[in-house]
Amino acid sequence: MFISTAFAQTAPAAASGGDMQSTLISMLPLLLMFAVLYFVMIRPQMKKQKEHRAMIEALAKGDEVVTAGGLLGKVSKIADVYIGVELATGVEVQLQRNAVVQVLPRGTIK
Repeated sequence: MFISTAFAQTAPAAASGGDMQSTLISMLPLLLMFAVLYFVMIRPQMKKQKEHRAMIEALAKGDEVVTAGGLLGKVSKIADVYIGVELATGVEVQLQRNAVVQVLPRGTIK
């Protein structure tokens, strides 16, 4: 009653190559944005994660470290997941290995 009759349009001829080319050109900005995003954000983050993982695996007893909480200490025990960090004489805390943010040069903490 209130709906008018709808007519379907016929599909454009497949022989025209201009439609395919215009589709590729319209997708070009999207591909360009993804490439920039990859090189500016994703790749440096992956490199930083790889360096952090190598630093965590190379931890040894006696290394001086900075934790994610800002504590400075010397590694006293090492296990698979946890490490023991001596903050002061007789004060030792247990932390996850991933909580280590930086390994300091030996002799930094006195």
